[in-house]
Amino acid sequence: MNTPASPLPVIRLKTDRTPGHPWVWSAQVHKPETRVPPGSVVDVEDAKGRFVGRGFWNGHARIALRLLTNDPTEAIDADWIAARIDRAINLRKDLLELDRVSDAWRVVHSEGDGLSGLVVDRYADILVIEYFAAGMWRFREAIHAALLRHFPGARLYWFAENHVQKQESFDCRSPEAPAPVEVHEHGLRFHAAPGYGHKTGFFADQRENRHHFARLAKGRRVLDLCCNAGGFAVHALAAGAASATGVDMDPGILEIARANAAANDVPVVFEAADMFDWLRGAIARGEQYDAVIVDPAKLTRDRNKVVDALKKYFAMNRLALDVIPPGGLLLTCSCTGLVSEADFLEMLRRVALNAGREIQVLHTAGAGADHPFRSDVPEGRYLKAVFCRVM
Repeated sequence: MNTPASPLPVIRLKTDRTPGHPWVWSAQVHKPETRVPPGSVVDVEDAKGRFVGRGFWNGHARIALRLLTNDPTEAIDADWIAARIDRAINLRKDLLELDRVSDAWRVVHSEGDGLSGLVVDRYADILVIEYFAAGMWRFREAIHAALLRHFPGARLYWFAENHVQKQESFDCRSPEAPAPVEVHEHGLRFHAAPGYGHKTGFFADQRENRHHFARLAKGRRVLDLCCNAGGFAVHALAAGAASATGVDMDPGILEIARANAAANDVPVVFEAADMFDWLRGAIARGEQYDAVIVDPAKLTRDRNKVVDALKKYFAMNRLALDVIPPGGLLLTCSCTGLVSEADFLEMLRRVALNAGREIQVLHTAGAGADHPFRSDVPEGRYLKAVFCRVM
């Protein structure tokens, strides 16, 4: 294939096969003879010298290449970044019409929007920008300018987790955290506080799952395990649940949860406890809950610990079944991206077998449509939400 001359550094793959994924691992490439700084835009060629694509290089990271385009005429520059951000925001505003249901939604979802290494979330007038790649960090000024064109007057807060900065070799200095803000979802009010140690106190990826579960839970006794800021419990009571109890081991996040319940005038009972200890106590007391949510935080980032994570999911769900009467509902979730939906459903099959109960899967879901994933990047579909009836 004839391609236009390019002044960019060239990274050569070890194979002549086109990558089937925008991530290319360090073991799959030949290291360049001269140093190419982390986050540089490079051309990628296969082992036969044919153009494969263009993207970010980082010789210090496990993901050595993040392919952004396979069009040799397309320059990866500030205008390209702005155009991709425009495309992402138009999806949310024009096609999905998210502003009709919430002012808290994901603006950019990394590979799902063709912007590998960048995640942006909106919380009312706050935009939270998370950097995962040195290449995106290099374009931060263009990113911030493009976002402010769509959200004039927005407060920007950006960060990168320490392990990301170390692995990707860049230094992200976060600004002072913005003042907390009230956000809205399906007519309810919630608290968001970026940069205060509990993420934002609000996970927009569960927006549609909260709404769906609340419709199913009318008239039922709800138990929200690993409740975080109480979103499921608040939605359920507002929709007509008989009662709601939220359990989380973090007393700090429960203060936010109580504020959320008060803001919506619903009497959720929140208790600070380890879910295993709390469930054993509830079982001993003979308590029953006919609509239960199990929604723990991510259990691992390590592929070598996926089996351990599945064992913990098994233990959580097996214990939860003992407080659910026949005909009760279970919504069980995993945000561990390394755990596939197939493995999660297999875990549930084993839970049912062990308990001698029938688990009837009503619906499987994931994050909302503001978290799109590319067909060739299954890692983007990190959230699994399985709605069940327990017989």
